[in-house]
Amino acid sequence: MQLKDLSVLLAVVMIVAMLIIPLPTWLISFLIIINITAALLVLLVSMNMKEPLEFSIFPSLLLIMTLFRLGLNVSTTRAILSHGEGGKVVEAFGDFVVGGNILVGLVIFLILVIIQFIVITKGSERVSEVAARFTLDAMPGKQMSIDADLNAGLISEKQARERREKIQRESDFYGAMDGGSKFVKGDAIAGIIIVFINIIFGIIIGMLQLDMTFAEASQRFTQLTVGDGLVSQIPALMISTATGIVVTRAASEGSLGSDITGQLAAFPKMFFVAGGTIFALGLFTPIGIFITGPIAGMLVFAGYQIINNKAKSVEMIEEEQEEIQTNEMKSPETIVHLLSIDPVEFEFGYGLIPLADANQGGDLLDRIVMIRKQLALELGIVIPVVRIRDNIQLQPNEYRLKIKGHEVAKGELFLDHYLAMSPGIEDDQVQGIDTIEPSFGLPAKWINEQMREIAEISGYTVVDPPSVVSTHLTETIRNHAYELLGRQETKQLVDHLKESYPILVEEVTPSPLSIGDIQKVLAKLLKEKVSIRNLPIIFETLADYGKMTTDSDLLTEYARQALARQITSQHSQNGNLKVVTLSGKVEKAVADAIQQTEHGAYLGLDPDTSQQIINSIGEQLEQASIQGISPVVLCSPAVRMYVKQLIERYVPNIPILSYNELDSDVEVQSVGVVKI
Repeated sequence: MQLKDLSVLLAVVMIVAMLIIPLPTWLISFLIIINITAALLVLLVSMNMKEPLEFSIFPSLLLIMTLFRLGLNVSTTRAILSHGEGGKVVEAFGDFVVGGNILVGLVIFLILVIIQFIVITKGSERVSEVAARFTLDAMPGKQMSIDADLNAGLISEKQARERREKIQRESDFYGAMDGGSKFVKGDAIAGIIIVFINIIFGIIIGMLQLDMTFAEASQRFTQLTVGDGLVSQIPALMISTATGIVVTRAASEGSLGSDITGQLAAFPKMFFVAGGTIFALGLFTPIGIFITGPIAGMLVFAGYQIINNKAKSVEMIEEEQEEIQTNEMKSPETIVHLLSIDPVEFEFGYGLIPLADANQGGDLLDRIVMIRKQLALELGIVIPVVRIRDNIQLQPNEYRLKIKGHEVAKGELFLDHYLAMSPGIEDDQVQGIDTIEPSFGLPAKWINEQMREIAEISGYTVVDPPSVVSTHLTETIRNHAYELLGRQETKQLVDHLKESYPILVEEVTPSPLSIGDIQKVLAKLLKEKVSIRNLPIIFETLADYGKMTTDSDLLTEYARQALARQITSQHSQNGNLKVVTLSGKVEKAVADAIQQTEHGAYLGLDPDTSQQIINSIGEQLEQASIQGISPVVLCSPAVRMYVKQLIERYVPNIPILSYNELDSDVEVQSVGVVKI
């Protein structure tokens, strides 16, 4: 057993012995000083802790200190009633502290007891009870919050375990404090009873056993009793104050002293108001400015000093920051930071600042949050945080969107106008600035507020500028989502899937497929606007076919076929799917042109045939567009990805589906055939 453990055990045993064994008065005096010192130390520690759990031993320490103080009361009572002596400390408090006036000492003792019992102890008991109740009631919510953060990946398992332990310790601590405050209350009651016992029985013993007169016995025993009461109530008062500080202390970054001075000094002008009020109190009342003047002057001086110190501290902080920035610019590591590129950047001219400034009614930040949520549900990936900033190099009303440092879209907004898109029939009454709708490339006009009602009556679709830019952002990010899915992002998706499907993930990666192989498949699906939210089905397919091939193109085709119901519902309307099919001659020409190499397959179609296929597809799509139809191109599974490679540069947004990707419940209607 270590020495510190043994010393605590011996101290507790000694406290119990004090209740039974008579102690000499010199030892009692020594222990009284120890009691006062320990109480002062506990009070100072409670004032300098940052949160209650830093002093978690306090409830047990409170019990030991209370028992120690009661043991001293028993020892001093035994000494006073037996020999009419209480030791130098008791006699000093009974004589010097109260000035030899027994009545004054008795009044002071009663005041201390009343302060401790009615004010401090009563309040501490109530705060402990409420804190314990609230802590226990809040435990389920805190546990759910920890579980939510853990599931979202915001904290690790170790951090979650530490937080749960802290919550458990808090509930145990406040529950113990609720019971510990009863010790202080009982100690105050015991102190009052002990005083009356010492006085009454001291007078009786003095007269009957020590041959004192009533006056002598009253003087002697009352003086010793008051001294004993004071030496016990002063440390008791300090312990009660420490109890109140502990249970009312909220978690902060500093000690009680630094928090009080820092928060009171946060409003230095109030010192001037308080100083002026105190000065006026002395000027217009009989109190006189000789008493209030110095206090008012101290308050004004304190406020002036606080303001000066704050100004100096701000200057020092600015100088330190400038020095740090200068040193960072000189250091070679600074160049490394210049290499980082934001995944998604939105830049705008100074004329569009109100669009992003919440103080001016701008809600662009909220719209971007909703866009990220929408795309997460739609595509199945987490879109990175969009970096928003103004750029003085742009035109005032211009904006642009960058993906990984490269511009992919731009546009122009007029914040005091509305964008009106024609229903197909132009109305000469609708006047405005001709433009192109940025998301879908439709002809449109920027119109003012007065023209808005006329445009709506004429059938125009009228949209406000924030909706225009948010729609443009949504479509642009959707079209380039595959570029935002790298290996790191894929690893996060795999880890998230592993929480629910650990066996499935283990069967796919790291063998037979690496994270890079999985990333290629998912990126190819996203590139063709196929959501990867249903990762379990995709991984089931990869588990089945990953052992046969690691070709990302083939694996993507297998994954698309597994997602047939999803893909069909994405392009069909009311159970009908409009398609443009390839003739047998076209499919044969494409199939014969597929070249197999050791590095994979590619389409080696001659330029003339390629151009004929592209032109024929364009004609069929144009005829369907005239009829108001948006068809998909349907072909056999063997040539689907090669047809996509052939026409994606010329007709990038047309969906290419294979027969194996059609749901059996959908009704297919051909609206054209591609021929050569």
